[in-house]
Amino acid sequence: MSYLLRLRTRTPRVLRARPTRSSSIVFIATAVAGFSASSSAIGQEIWPDDDWPRSAPEARGLDPEPLNELARLIREGRRFPDLHSLLVVKDGYLVLEEYFAGWGPDRLHTLQSVTKSFTSALIGIAIERGEIESVEEHVIDFFPQWRDELAEDPRWAAQRLEDLLTMRGGTDYHERGEGSPHFQLNRTPRGWDRFYLDRPMVTEPGTVWQYDSGGVILMSAILKQRSGLHADAYADRYLFAPLGIERTSWFRNRDGHPHTGGGLDLLPRDMARFGLLYLRGGRWGDQQVVPAWWVEESTRRHVDFEPPHGRSIGYAYLWWILPGDPDGAGNEEIYAAMGFRAQYIFVVPEHDMVVVVTGGTQNGRDQRRPIHFLYSHILKAVKH
Repeated sequence: MSYLLRLRTRTPRVLRARPTRSSSIVFIATAVAGFSASSSAIGQEIWPDDDWPRSAPEARGLDPEPLNELARLIREGRRFPDLHSLLVVKDGYLVLEEYFAGWGPDRLHTLQSVTKSFTSALIGIAIERGEIESVEEHVIDFFPQWRDELAEDPRWAAQRLEDLLTMRGGTDYHERGEGSPHFQLNRTPRGWDRFYLDRPMVTEPGTVWQYDSGGVILMSAILKQRSGLHADAYADRYLFAPLGIERTSWFRNRDGHPHTGGGLDLLPRDMARFGLLYLRGGRWGDQQVVPAWWVEESTRRHVDFEPPHGRSIGYAYLWWILPGDPDGAGNEEIYAAMGFRAQYIFVVPEHDMVVVVTGGTQNGRDQRRPIHFLYSHILKAVKH
């Protein structure tokens, strides 16, 4: 799904200096005892290890009836068709886990554009490690072999990493139809970086938001240029290993570059681990995996959309921003990783909650239904 939106005003850049260095529902009536690593978390925080501590919804302040109804509706497949999994984590506990249509907890699932939010995390880690100076770095400076050529267009010379993170890169890259640049890139066996850098500029960077996976795919080459590691190896070392994520799969080109715009497959529970990592400010147990400042900055609204999308929807650094719980305090927004055919990670800070959905929907309307049932069933289950 692609968008082209004119921003009312350009969001001022904030210079970030680098720091110094089933199929059946699983409702467990009581939390399972004896989780040594899980129960030894800092304070009362719960962390999953090889298994995930479970709890009854009621013990976590949730009404099970809306959750039961939602699971039934998904299973029936009429109102919410073609979904493969639904997981709800509350207060660190897994309170709902259900799989549909032959899927199960041990089967890797495509993330599609949910991958982008993982790529955002890698950029934050690279800034913290000093491999990237800041989001203010000019994109052409990551590619000295082509810098002079690209700088002939002053708009290319002006494009910054932040413009790619907020999908305001200014190129003609779009994803509308089989003739689109995105369609072409996905069928190009080599040279994804040069394919993107060869796109003509059509607007000033930072002024027009257009859904642009190409700029995110370019971040794979940016990480390789600065760290010496392909993004998949970088993720294994600095993101997945600390979280205990061992099973992954990436779509790569023949240069070895993983598709950081949509090519990652994970287990649904590991998607939930990533959501919990962000919910806890980038910390996993006693280890700061993603810098806390990056979690805050990368999930802050950087782009407001004009109608018909509404000001309630926004975009951050490869995360979507959604309205908070309408029945809640109203002061904390929800942020979400979203992917084609109904892949989602919803992070709900107000209720210490992570929701994961995977699917294989066949049209845009069905793809968006998990956003609706987040509000109509999952948030409605919260006892205020």
